[in-house]
Amino acid sequence: MTRINWTRVFVGGLVAGFIINAFEIFWSGFVLRERWQAAMQAIHHPLPAAAIWIFALEALAMGVAAIWLYAVARARFGPGPRTALLSAAGYWVIGYALPAVGIGQTGLFPVQLLAMTHFGGLLEIMLATLAGASFYKD
Repeated sequence: MTRINWTRVFVGGLVAGFIINAFEIFWSGFVLRERWQAAMQAIHHPLPAAAIWIFALEALAMGVAAIWLYAVARARFGPGPRTALLSAAGYWVIGYALPAVGIGQTGLFPVQLLAMTHFGGLLEIMLATLAGASFYKD
């Protein structure tokens, strides 16, 4: 079993995090913007100004976590795009889908909006993990 190359995890993770940020700006900031604004107005809770910075930092951490998961999966499945996509799918289930189910149960946001947001997240994490994984070497 090989050791994890933490430098490459962070480099690939930052690449993945930047892709996640860019996709979020496009998907939630443009495509779903009006729906999210309406949802936030419906619960009388505007998005705090600091939230954008927290989302950006969270995306970078998500990128690092996704590439760490890829580094771990390489030992079992070997390097390459297939392993990156399997890692991304696993991350999506744990980091996107399951939390969305919990949030959906609160009734605070429309289920359709959550579904659109998190299925966009599937594309986002797959693209980000593929790109970030290309920077990882043992």
